[in-house]
Amino acid sequence: MALQENTQSEIEVGAADLPLHCPMPQHLAWNSHPRVFIDVAKTGAAQCPYCGTRYRLRAGEVVKGH
Repeated sequence: MALQENTQSEIEVGAADLPLHCPMPQHLAWNSHPRVFIDVAKTGAAQCPYCGTRYRLRAGEVVKGH
């Protein structure tokens, strides 16, 4: 997995990424703000309160046990 800057305004995630937290492990700036868990399972999308990155659950993903 290549490390990347967390510069995207929206990131599409899958069920395998849950439980989801921001910043994600592949971001270079992983310590740019405290880790915060993002709940996309209920509504399909959510926004990080620290950096404003929006996370969207990929269409058709089946979320089990979250």
